[in-house]
Amino acid sequence: MRPSRLGIAVKLFALGALGGCSVLGNSTNSAPPPVPEGRSTDYAPIAPLLEMMSALPQGDPARQAELFQSAKDQASLSPTTSNRLKYALALAVPGHSGSDPVAAQRQLSELLARPETLLPDERLLALVELQEVDQRLVLQTENQRLLDEASHDSRDKLQAANHRLQAESDENARLRKALDEARAKLDAVTHIERSITERAATEPHSP
Repeated sequence: MRPSRLGIAVKLFALGALGGCSVLGNSTNSAPPPVPEGRSTDYAPIAPLLEMMSALPQGDPARQAELFQSAKDQASLSPTTSNRLKYALALAVPGHSGSDPVAAQRQLSELLARPETLLPDERLLALVELQEVDQRLVLQTENQRLLDEASHDSRDKLQAANHRLQAESDENARLRKALDEARAKLDAVTHIERSITERAATEPHSP
């Protein structure tokens, strides 16, 4: 899945709108919850991050590597909270060779452990992406479990087929041996009968 700047912004707005509400609130209220007082809907401060997240999976491999390496270098050379967040988001974005949801989960969790160091929009963006990464890792774990079960089932079926094949091969070998023995006995009997017939033919007959 390729992240959409608009889609991320929509999720940010929804999450921001719910920021002051309880998750266990009344779900039957059809009216949308109000935006918390002082909450801005201007996402200009995180626009570069959204742009990077949108562009990263869509470029050619060289462009992807350039964008990812730039985010990594900035976080390494100047490890400000914003640069660390940018790198964590680059790790979280799927669809490029540098994507690493496990590392993204760890770094986003570390950043969110000190929410006061993040701007409100940065905090929301980090939270949204952490939730996305968590869900992706759960799905990956479940997919791997299903693959392992299928692989185990396939191995069992292959072993059973091999056992049947070996049993059939052993039975064929036994039958061939028995057939060879029967032919040898038949040849011996035929040879004896022929010898008796030839001897009888050469012996003089009594008057």
